[in-house]
Amino acid sequence: MSTTVISVRVRKELKERARELGIDIREVLEKALEEAIRRREEEELAKALEELKEALSRITEEEWVRAVRGSRDER
Repeated sequence: MSTTVISVRVRKELKERARELGIDIREVLEKALEEAIRRREEEELAKALEELKEALSRITEEEWVRAVRGSRDER
């Protein structure tokens, strides 16, 4: 796994306190970033599913039947 450098400014006291407490800042930031990415991906997926649900709700039963029959006929 390759890595990259990210530079971030935090309050000096915050960094010093984390160091005093033995907190691995890189690990904390990496986990927070992973969690933020996971949440955003879930939000985007939920939005896409809602849009799909809305689009599918506009298709009538008759249109579904025609589509299924057409698909069967192609086989």
